[in-house]
Amino acid sequence: MSSFHRSFKPFWKLGLAVAAGSLLALDACAQARSGGTLNWIIANEPALFVPLTTSAGSSCDLGPKVVEGLLTYDYKLNPLPLLATAWSVSKDGLQYRFELRKGVQWHDGKDFTSADVAFSIETLKQYHPRGRSTFANVERVETPDAHTALLVLSRPVPYLLTALSGTESPIVPKHLYAGTDIQTSKYNREPVGTGPFVFREWVKGSHVVLDRNPNYWDQPKPYVDRVVARFIPDAAARALALESGAADLGTKVIPFSDVERFKVSPKFTVDIRSFPYLGNQQQLYFNFDTPQLKDVKVRRAIAQSLDMEAFNQLVWFGYGTIAAAAVGPQLSKYHDPNIKYYPFDLKQAEAALDDAGYKRGADGVRFKLRLLYNPYQDKRSADFVRQSLARVGIDAVIESYDFATYITKAYTERAFDIALEQLANMFDPTVGVQRVFWSKNFKIGLPFANPSHYVNPEVDRLLEAAAIEPDEAKRYQEFKDFQRLVYADVVSVEFGTDPQITIAAKKVKNYLPTAEGIRGSFSEVSLEK
Repeated sequence: MSSFHRSFKPFWKLGLAVAAGSLLALDACAQARSGGTLNWIIANEPALFVPLTTSAGSSCDLGPKVVEGLLTYDYKLNPLPLLATAWSVSKDGLQYRFELRKGVQWHDGKDFTSADVAFSIETLKQYHPRGRSTFANVERVETPDAHTALLVLSRPVPYLLTALSGTESPIVPKHLYAGTDIQTSKYNREPVGTGPFVFREWVKGSHVVLDRNPNYWDQPKPYVDRVVARFIPDAAARALALESGAADLGTKVIPFSDVERFKVSPKFTVDIRSFPYLGNQQQLYFNFDTPQLKDVKVRRAIAQSLDMEAFNQLVWFGYGTIAAAAVGPQLSKYHDPNIKYYPFDLKQAEAALDDAGYKRGADGVRFKLRLLYNPYQDKRSADFVRQSLARVGIDAVIESYDFATYITKAYTERAFDIALEQLANMFDPTVGVQRVFWSKNFKIGLPFANPSHYVNPEVDRLLEAAAIEPDEAKRYQEFKDFQRLVYADVVSVEFGTDPQITIAAKKVKNYLPTAEGIRGSFSEVSLEK
């Protein structure tokens, strides 16, 4: 075996850090009140509970309360111990050793071991939408003993240590999944985990109930006795549930127009922190198969027709962070802040459209475009784009669909010309950004993958190089060069980071302690009297 260097901290130093953290935790425990029921709002009900074979948002919200990952992360995306207590990486970046927490039990009483880790990594590699690429270079997972797991890679994966949260890479019980059909397993809907809460019931169309795990390894956590996740699809009903006291917590659950009202209420905390692990990002994508949009002059004219400062104020009520680069500011070490929006200039946009051969007709219209939007976005985003393009003679016809139909229209039928999407950057550009611009990721029917049908061999080369580049300086330069190329090609108009506003009743404490935000475990949440 090759010699190892310690990742972030040597094991002995990591042990001191964990010990110091434990002392801080004990102090927090002394102050945290135990008991009570947390009523939590989720806007959209998922098909599955565990994000093992899916990356759907609500599954990623629910899953980590029951099923944990090897690591969790602070707001700078530094890894912190969870099911793994220590870790190291070989100098060549091809071996990752994890020391696993001892004395951990699954909710059915069986012991958690390295066999569960090996099984879960192999399952994620085969079935998870992002895990297929994240773990593609994992040749095998060795388990020299019950509390050691060694990932052996064929090529470096520089972001691997950041991909091991419960929301992205859940560790599941081998003894319940092995030998079954993974995709149809009942445990994807009725989970058994190691986490702070035990699954109790799921009433379809209504709610999920989770009870405190009395045998949780990190006692005295969790502090609340029960979590009830209520599915409320209507925004006005969600706001009413919070104001009436029927709900205590929710993220992205009220209209932006209601935020100021909640801010002045003595009953609520309005938290505008974004979750760096998710890396929220919204975009407008061009379909390169649409004749008019094959011309970069037309795409640039459309970009110049959108006043992004006005968008932030009118649609996001000033709570968003607009940014023109394809790698958003939440991934600050790879974001290129020197990329600016094409200047908002309607006259210049009109002249460019004339020059491209698309003059206004007798009715004032140059051409029509089908405008689709992901229903997870506020429809006012689509209204803003439609009104903006109308000013330069482009008739953008909005087509509204439910989520499932939108996915079919956009990624299977490709029945759109421009599409407003919500493709998060995630915790690393190779995970969240590459899928959008990599030509080899274009496949009919594959959601959230290269919606533009964009092909640029140099962009492919840069993305593929960055995906395996262990040198941070070289990797930054590759991502910087990539961002400048897709900006020049006007593959998209990047809107930036949409507001991730969390509303919490004043009694709810410590609800967003890690970078996963609302997708954390809730082990730290407590309720004051």
